[in-house]
Amino acid sequence: MRKMTSAVLAMTALLALAACSNPAKPPLPGSDRDKHGCIGSAGYSWCEHEGKCVRPWELASEKGLASEAVDAYCRQPRADAK
Repeated sequence: MRKMTSAVLAMTALLALAACSNPAKPPLPGSDRDKHGCIGSAGYSWCEHEGKCVRPWELASEKGLASEAVDAYCRQPRADAK
């Protein structure tokens, strides 16, 4: 009985050590890029009309758009797109 208890304790200790040896690493800041390379956690999204990643509130201010109009503006294809 004592040998069995020691073996169980040893296995439990080994499993606990193994679990601690490879902790899950949190994602690096800025590693959440979409297919266009836009970093969503920094507020960027793809704007087709501009052909680049933009922050919607900055684009609205720059272009004089209402914040509700930014999505529609960005869905429009670029004038020089072929």
